[in-house]
Amino acid sequence: MRKGAKRKASQKREEAKAKAKTAAEENTHKEVEEEAEVEETKSTTNKAPRAKRVKASKPEVETEYFEDQRNLEDLWNAVFPVGTEWDQLDSVYQYNWNFSNLEDAFEEGGKLYRKKVYLWGCTEPQMVTHNDVHKVICIPIVVAVVSPIPPSDKIGINSVQREAEEIVPMKQMKMDWVPYIPLENRDRQVEKLKSQIYILSCTQRRSALRHLKLDRLKKYEYCLPYFYQPLQEDELEQNTVVDIIFPAEQPIVCEYDWELDELEEYTDELIKQEQLSQDQKDEFKEFVKEKVREAKKANREAREARKKAIAEMSEEAKAAFENMRFYKFYPVQKPDTPLIGSKSLFLNRYYGKAHEYL
Repeated sequence: MRKGAKRKASQKREEAKAKAKTAAEENTHKEVEEEAEVEETKSTTNKAPRAKRVKASKPEVETEYFEDQRNLEDLWNAVFPVGTEWDQLDSVYQYNWNFSNLEDAFEEGGKLYRKKVYLWGCTEPQMVTHNDVHKVICIPIVVAVVSPIPPSDKIGINSVQREAEEIVPMKQMKMDWVPYIPLENRDRQVEKLKSQIYILSCTQRRSALRHLKLDRLKKYEYCLPYFYQPLQEDELEQNTVVDIIFPAEQPIVCEYDWELDELEEYTDELIKQEQLSQDQKDEFKEFVKEKVREAKKANREAREARKKAIAEMSEEAKAAFENMRFYKFYPVQKPDTPLIGSKSLFLNRYYGKAHEYL
């Protein structure tokens, strides 16, 4: 055999051995991997189960319950307290006043049930005891006028400090009767509601008070809801007393009743008391006579005005004035509000007395 043929045969044998070795190594590696997988599976199977995480329990929170809002809950608060000094308004609302008696009055069986009502507010200063402290506070009052028509569209402005009384339209003091909308109806259009409750409201903004002149500012403090009852004789018409302020070195201040006093005797008594000098007697008598003439004229004009008002009044208005009733509401006593000491029927010099207080 030639040398070249031997060499080729030898190379083929070497290649065959190399392939066989490689195949054997691959089989061995595969077997090792399979054994490792089996061992891992056994290890996983035999491993103790992992303990479950226990969630920390949240502390129980007590459920809070809130009282439902009452339908007329903010009614008393919506009524403007006429005549209360501006710097006292915050003190009026510092307590959680309760007017459930006013709310109940609109329920079946109440004084105001299914009636047209006009409400105005005011305050009454009283010495009270609260938390063992004695102090003067302004007690809020709500007055209900039962009437099919507004009781008045005017405001009286009067005080000891003012020289003369003024009767002006409400709107001049930015006040007016506006409909009160109960909570259950506030998602409806006001125009579609037939309101039975009207409140005296004021649109004067407190933030703008600093721009007002002092006289204008003080007028608000002297305001009183005005009322004139044409079907009853006014006290002015019956009054026979005149206030006398006689100008002298020492002004003479007194009251003279033209029905009970006799002018000559009255003057002599003042001279006897040395309040009036003898040489002032005639001047004083003429001064008193003039004041009496003015008062009688005012009484006569008041009677004539009342008669004219009655003559021009519609039957509906007459019936309204005849059946008009006033109710005065004080806050209901609660543990967290001051103890109200006294209650009265008196409203103001125009309205006189309420028919009932609650």
